[in-house]
Amino acid sequence: MSDHSETNIATADALTLLLHNQHAICAAIEELTKWLYENGVGNVAANAIAAMETLDRNAQDITDAIMRLRQF
Repeated sequence: MSDHSETNIATADALTLLLHNQHAICAAIEELTKWLYENGVGNVAANAIAAMETLDRNAQDITDAIMRLRQF
């Protein structure tokens, strides 16, 4: 295996771990958002939803990059 392939695999593995962390953060924000809405803090909850939307948008791009790295 070439150094380039090993580097791609290591990078893809690191990105995969970051993606898992991103999903966990999104799940935590979702739980907090639910609590905020239930406790009458809708404006803060709306900001949390915006953060989750950003995480969701970026998750697909990270997944695509992981797949490209694993193809080499």
